[in-house]
Amino acid sequence: MSGLRRCLFGLSLLVAVGSAAAYTVNTVIPQSGGCPVRTRFNTASPINRRWSTSLPAPPVLYTVASPGTADQINEVQQVILTAFAAWTGVSGTLLNAVTYPSALAPLGQTATATACSDDSGGNLTGNDTICFNQASQAFTPGVLAFTRVFVASAPGQTLGSTTSAFAGQILQADVLVRNDGTVSFATPGALGSHPEAYDLETVLIHELGHFFGLEHSPVWRAIMAPFAPAPGTFLPPRPSPQTPDAPLREDDRTGLRVLYPDPLDTAHTGTILGRVLPANLLSLAAVPAPAAGQFVSGLFGAHVVAVDADTGEVVAGAIAGWSCPVPSAVPVFDGSYRLERLPLGRNYNLFVEPLDGAIPPAMLGGNVLSPCSTSSPTPCQSPPPATNFVVRPRSSS
Repeated sequence: MSGLRRCLFGLSLLVAVGSAAAYTVNTVIPQSGGCPVRTRFNTASPINRRWSTSLPAPPVLYTVASPGTADQINEVQQVILTAFAAWTGVSGTLLNAVTYPSALAPLGQTATATACSDDSGGNLTGNDTICFNQASQAFTPGVLAFTRVFVASAPGQTLGSTTSAFAGQILQADVLVRNDGTVSFATPGALGSHPEAYDLETVLIHELGHFFGLEHSPVWRAIMAPFAPAPGTFLPPRPSPQTPDAPLREDDRTGLRVLYPDPLDTAHTGTILGRVLPANLLSLAAVPAPAAGQFVSGLFGAHVVAVDADTGEVVAGAIAGWSCPVPSAVPVFDGSYRLERLPLGRNYNLFVEPLDGAIPPAMLGGNVLSPCSTSSPTPCQSPPPATNFVVRPRSSS
């Protein structure tokens, strides 16, 4: 039985076996227990994808073309292809459309209104689908769209015609766009004349980040931040044939490179790692022990960011907190963090902050803040994230 992960747009991040990492990558705890592993597609075969051409009526999806026409279908499909191209335009990944053009299967179509997996787990065919006309209880207030991801927790698990080769393999991903009439969406050409609508392109780029295995990022400017731009606006700049990944930020690109690293890429091989410790180590004695035999020896849940010292852009972020001596062991809560696949030849400033602002720990999905298995032979319990601390710069000699 595969594990189910739901990514709600209105709210996700990156963790790895080794030490806590974050950018925007999701993880799953293997069936056998131990530390979380990254969630991603198996790129050994093309990623299947299709979209449901069944569109809601009355229209909540505005296009330049007239509703219900072939031109409207083509216009919506072009937005979907542009959203995919934003991610496949990132260099240094196995999803790069130029270096690895066979990573994605051609975009298919279906007229079925309920082509995506339903709330009961039905329609599990192994097809990775985008639906504009399917209801779901996951459309709670504030959720514009969500991505439902089915993940294997062990090798050999099957969904449809897909069998997992490793724990953490995505077996099926479905993007559902809200269609109950409470909100509306517009393609880029129609957004100007429908200022009450949300930008469909921005929403799809964000959801396809979840589709590929990414989670929400605490970095405000990242496309994987939990909040959509206001109606009538978009997250600039727009993609173009020359710069298809333009809407993404460096934090988004780094996360994708971590999930799908290109073995031939030599430009993004930098790593920064360390531990986040309080100035007074005795303060850790006040942190509740996760479980018998476990100890907290570093800050858990602190946000660590690497900023380009010359441009000021956040290149990568990580949630500090734990490490694993070996993948099968339980996490050690020592404040570890690891920033990977960083561009070489840059100067970085490192910053640490508590997640006590508009993007609290609860908005970060996956196992970033709960890396423990409660059912394995060696269960553990995560400590609460540290959000009540103040960072004071200290000069070094």
